[in-house]
Amino acid sequence: WIGILVLYTVHKGQFNCPGGGLLHSYLLGLIILLASIICALSALVYISMQGTISNPGPRKSLPKILYTRLLLYFPEFIWAVVGAVWVSDNSVQCEKTVINGVIGTVIASWIIIVFTILGVVIVFDPLGGKKTFYLPEGMSRNLESSQSGQLLYNVKSSATRVWEKRIRLLCCCIVQDDDHRVAFTSIAELFRNYFSDTDLVPSDIAAGLILLHQEQDKMENCPKEPEEVLCHSPSSLVTDDLDVELENAAHYMLFAAAAYGWPYYVYTNPYTALCKLNGDCCRNRPTDSDITGSDRHNFHFGSILKITGLQYRDFIHISFHNKIYEIPFFVALDHKKEAIVVAVRGTLSFEDILTDLSADCEDLTLEEVLENGFVHKGITQAANYIYRKLINDGILNQAFTIAPEYKLVIVGHSLGGGTASVLAIMLRNSFPTLRCYAFSPPGGLLSKSLADYTKHFIVSVIVGKDLVARLSMPNMEDLKRRIVRIVANCNRPKYQILLRGCWYEVFGGDPDDFPTELDGRNQDALTQPLLAEESLMVHRSPSYNALEEDPHLNSPPQYPHLYLPGKIIHVAEECSSRRLCSSDVKYTARWSNETVFSSILISPKMITDHMPDVVLKALNSLSQEQGSCLSC
Repeated sequence: WIGILVLYTVHKGQFNCPGGGLLHSYLLGLIILLASIICALSALVYISMQGTISNPGPRKSLPKILYTRLLLYFPEFIWAVVGAVWVSDNSVQCEKTVINGVIGTVIASWIIIVFTILGVVIVFDPLGGKKTFYLPEGMSRNLESSQSGQLLYNVKSSATRVWEKRIRLLCCCIVQDDDHRVAFTSIAELFRNYFSDTDLVPSDIAAGLILLHQEQDKMENCPKEPEEVLCHSPSSLVTDDLDVELENAAHYMLFAAAAYGWPYYVYTNPYTALCKLNGDCCRNRPTDSDITGSDRHNFHFGSILKITGLQYRDFIHISFHNKIYEIPFFVALDHKKEAIVVAVRGTLSFEDILTDLSADCEDLTLEEVLENGFVHKGITQAANYIYRKLINDGILNQAFTIAPEYKLVIVGHSLGGGTASVLAIMLRNSFPTLRCYAFSPPGGLLSKSLADYTKHFIVSVIVGKDLVARLSMPNMEDLKRRIVRIVANCNRPKYQILLRGCWYEVFGGDPDDFPTELDGRNQDALTQPLLAEESLMVHRSPSYNALEEDPHLNSPPQYPHLYLPGKIIHVAEECSSRRLCSSDVKYTARWSNETVFSSILISPKMITDHMPDVVLKALNSLSQEQGSCLSC
């Protein structure tokens, strides 16, 4: 608006050129139109800042101003068309500066309009009105049971279709087959179940995460109880065992990281990787029968060689083939540890994300294993794919023919860690001495019986406050409840929470002591929801409120509690810094159990602690420290 106003003021008396009359009217109209839009947006911002998240009373006039802004899009669109017509008119012979200014204005106008339309399409929730069908407490009493059931079914079906369309739109760049369509429906139902019972927008969730992080930091700064400190003091025997496993984990993490191929190598060596890989791209590679899938220019295989330090002849099989439920892996001979290593790649593509999100549970049926239970569906199908390749295609037979005295070790990071764990369970009967190292595997992986069974041959390594290791549907439900509770009971406006929270995350300081409605309530009252909390939860939700009269609720839940596999090594920073940039970090490691990961922790490092380079750095640091202690 300022730029157009300056342009109009400077060239006010120079509109006598051919087409200048239309230009004069266009610029004058645009100045008035943009001034109106700025006033509407300013009013929107001001009114949006009133009240709190759970107290929308001061914002009751917001819809009128929002519709006013919406109406202003029509003249804005018309003026953009007029500007485009004027710019495309070859008979216009005005000053060059004016023409360029108008061209820039027209382009900016169309960019704003297009992005606004895209934003509405992506963000707008077409189920906003239909969600109210959950609200009436007496709905099932006022309607026939079949009628209310049909109404609820229609709402759920509509919600599933909306989420399915969103997922298809996000995955429009990949080839879609029957497996993709099944996965889209399954993931859409997962999102529908999770979001159907809340009335929260993304900024509410951001405010809730900020409040939870500060509340969590307050708790961490409190002195620990003596009993809690004592229970973390391991015996010398356990410490010796931990040292051995840490040394093994640091060694095998190289293989898990190498499975990512050139993206990981370039990420960890941004300045030299491409030069080194270009030098190797023309070298001889193994015969085509050893490698499946696309590896143009030999970049993937060249990166694996450089990361692991192995030779061409050490690789038995390499697969870069990647589809939904079918992830890349390689089988190699590790002469240093005398092991046949199966390394499974983690999440690196849209197909891998769909495999991750296929979080339904299915039974894992194994002969001669009594501890059968539930497992993550998508990861189990990926493990089945690799199992068929290893056994049916004779890959493991070929490996043990070459090195019959070697042991079998299965490794992987993230999705690869989860897949490696399930694959190890499948191969356990055939290879009783096998070992599995799962680095940062997803938390919602195995039922309790299977998790206990895997403690004999699987070691999971978790760094810091890794989000993925704590991800499961029950944990996500718990996080949702915590967000709703802390957001609903905070008496500060949302913009204050977000601004102070951003300052705290970037620059640190003491956590804000936001006043809440929870202050001053006795312990018994804390178990009851407040009116503000209830206003943010849509009643009659299957995932938040249990309806005792509904018979289907007596059946097993769709998403039961699932746990991390095997014995768990938790690696944490000794003097943890809350900031993303920290120098000379020292790590400590100790044995942990699955209950420690039963809640999602909010931290700026909850994502970075999951990255394979951070895991490798932490393990190498511990391994080097252990080596220096031994030499001393």
